[in-house]
This record gives sequence, C-alpha cells and structure tokens, in this order.
Amino acid sequence: MKGLQAGDTVALITPAGPVAPELLDRAVSALEGWDLTVKRFGPAGNRHPSLRYLADTDERRAAGFQAAWLDPAVSAVISARGGYGTQRLLDLIDWDALRAAGPKIFTGASDVTALHQAISAHLGLSTLFSPMPGGELWDEVSAGHLHRVLFDPAAPVVVHAKEALVPGDARGTTVGGNLSLLAASVGTPEHRAPAGAIAILEDVTEHAYRLDRMLTQLLRAGWFARVTGIVLGSWTGCGDLETVRTVMLDRLAPLGVPILWEAGFGHLPGSVTIPLGVPAAIERVSLSCGR
Repeated sequence: MKGLQAGDTVALITPAGPVAPELLDRAVSALEGWDLTVKRFGPAGNRHPSLRYLADTDERRAAGFQAAWLDPAVSAVISARGGYGTQRLLDLIDWDALRAAGPKIFTGASDVTALHQAISAHLGLSTLFSPMPGGELWDEVSAGHLHRVLFDPAAPVVVHAKEALVPGDARGTTVGGNLSLLAASVGTPEHRAPAGAIAILEDVTEHAYRLDRMLTQLLRAGWFARVTGIVLGSWTGCGDLETVRTVMLDRLAPLGVPILWEAGFGHLPGSVTIPLGVPAAIERVSLSCGR
C-alpha cells in the first residue's frame, strides 16, 4: 500500500448512515489539517427520502463510492462514518471498473466492514479498519494513529491487548472487522476467510446472547475453519464485559488458536487502526501487522 503525502487528494464518502452537518464539516477540517485536499462524493450530508437511517438511496451511495474510486486524482477513499446500509451497495458496484482503475487506500469501520470484505474479495486489496472522522468517537488519539498508518504504511502496526484468553503465538493474514457484519455476510460472495487468517473482531450494543448467536453462525458456516489466531477489540454497550468474555471463551477457545482480549480497536475512544489483508503475528499479548 502506497502511503499518502501532503497535498494528496482524498475522497470523503458516506456509504451507510447519514452524518450530521457539523460532524461532516469536522471531518473535512481534520483531513485538511493533514495537508490533504478533500473531495466529497455522492450523498455526503444527505438522507434517504423515506428510510431516514440511510445517508441516501442505495444508487446514490454506491455511485458516490464508485466515483470516488474511479477519480484518478483521489489517492484514498475515506468513510465518514458507519451506521447501517453498506451491504445494500455491494451488488450495485462495477467491480471490474474499480479493478481497472487500480488500487486506492480505503478506510472505515463498523458497518463499513461490508466494503472491506468486498474490496478484499473482488479487488484483492488490503484496507484499513480505522476510526472514522465523521463519527462520534473520533478524537485526537485515534486521529493520530490513523494519520501514522496513512502516511507511513510500511511501518509495522503493533497493538497491545489486555490479556491472552488463550495463550500462544500465531502468524497469518488479518481479516475481519465488525462481528455483526461478518455474520450477516454468510451466504454472500464476500463470505470467506483466507487460509492462515488472524481474525479481528469487535462489536457494539449487542447483548451477549446475540454475540453468541453470531459466533455460532460463523462457526457453523466454516468461517473460522482456517483461522490461526483471533484478536478481540471493544464490546461497548454489550452488557457485562465479564459475560462477553465468557461467551468468547465458550465459543472460540475450542478452536485451539491464540486469542487476545481487549486490543483497543472498535467502538471506543482512542481506537487504533488495524490493516486488513496484511501479514501479521500474535506474540504473547500483542498483534504486529506488516510482519
């Protein structure tokens, strides 16, 4: 992945939920503060005429993402925020045209996991599971980490976890993102984990039994079959954290692979950026990407 340089142009898109005007303006200001030129694409700042939880119609949101990727001046496509609706775009995108346009940097998290999966499956590119500048949790720490990864992608990203639920070392290619979106992709063309994958998982405002159900669905669908390690991020609003921890152990420990707990990414302040689709290693209680 080629890093950004001062003066580069980046695209700001809203592929899922709407963004409040003040948060969208803040996102633009933050990126411009990095000496980047920001272009807004598609429905940035809009709402769907009847489904108010969407930024705009599927067609307009898909067209915005596609136009951003096809613009030869754009070096990176940056998701302003998540919400809901990204999966609705995937069948409306001309992936052959995007492949012909060549690689771009892509960032986002949460619901945008659907686009991470699609870019990996259809274009074979690595992406950045990152905090989003139009989201409520954007702060100085998360911004600083994303900036470092964007401008110096060759530097290893090291993420320290609170503990190892299952100890051990592992190597593999990072894959994953938001657990809800991964479970919702079962049966789609994008539902796959490569052999030798290190799975990155997080979620927000899901009860423990729902997390159990999602993990069970992915286990039964074979998504974890070739995973060499698992790194768990934040579970904000998912109830008692000790119960969530118990669910993770119950469902995932039988896989017999190393599992790290509370690795500082996802829906929390100061979230780190994790590259997806890159070589990585679990050693003790840390994940090192780019190794």
